Amino acid sequence: MIETRGLRKSFRSRAGRETKTVDAVRGVNLDVAEGEIFGFLGPNGAGKTTTLRMLATLIEPDGGEATIAGADLRKDPAEVRRRIGYVAQGGSTWDESTAREELVLHARLYGIGKAEAHRRAARALDAFQLSDYADRKCKTYSGGQRRRVEIALGIIHEPKIVFLDEPTTGLDPQSRAHMWDEIRRLRAEGMTVFITTHYLDEADALCDRIAIMDHGEVVAEGTPAELKREISGEVVIVGLDAPATPRAAELLDTEAYVNKLETVDEGGLRLYVDEGATAIPQVLRRLDGAGLDLRSIELHRPSLDDVFLTKTGRSLRES
Repeated sequence: MIETRGLRKSFRSRAGRETKTVDAVRGVNLDVAEGEIFGFLGPNGAGKTTTLRMLATLIEPDGGEATIAGADLRKDPAEVRRRIGYVAQGGSTWDESTAREELVLHARLYGIGKAEAHRRAARALDAFQLSDYADRKCKTYSGGQRRRVEIALGIIHEPKIVFLDEPTTGLDPQSRAHMWDEIRRLRAEGMTVFITTHYLDEADALCDRIAIMDHGEVVAEGTPAELKREISGEVVIVGLDAPATPRAAELLDTEAYVNKLETVDEGGLRLYVDEGATAIPQVLRRLDGAGLDLRSIELHRPSLDDVFLTKTGRSLRES
């Protein structure tokens, strides 16, 4: 449904008297299959939204090629727009309109007849559990309710693909969980869903496949399970006071059971080991024998943050 090759975008910015070129997207290659939830994961400023806006025809690429639902992005952007839905991060509802009015208007803007527009609006209101307040003004809605209206607007014309830019940013945990259910429902109904997110748990739980983006480039791509399998073994986080960290690193870096050792910014160490359960007692004995006091010690299996850390040298959470 989406195929890109070498997609690029740069922007010119002015700092004082100097003009600087910023490479926001640097040759992105993507393949998104029909009927999957595909996630773009990365920190703010990684190039996720710029890539999404190019795919949605909102900005023109500087180079590269892309095909969206069978239509050429650069040669036939009007046809691409007919085949996609797009929900921006900033929202798109009017305070003084009702959800029903918004939905009918959007359907009519796509050339849908009046009677059919009302039928589709009623169906969308029911599907997104908005019927009980469909005729209240949008300014009275909660953040989760308003976000559901916005996604309903993005699919009122029944597109083949819907692009969702940070769909759960600013929502409370209950509203986020409900939004995940709605996105899964769209996939179950045959729609291809492309989302950007910087939430690790969201990408892990929701997406069939993800691409991790950093500094305008895709640094890893695959299912969450595949990407985590690339990080062998388990991770032991050793919490230490900052002054003790260099000495602890020196002692543990030579231990045979430590495959890789990294310093944590706030103090302490991250150890990559084959078996955490057997490594932890050895870590405790080694540090205790050197008179180094631990603040904490934790064991966890590789996460998407570990994948990002391995690919980029820094934590996505810290970014």
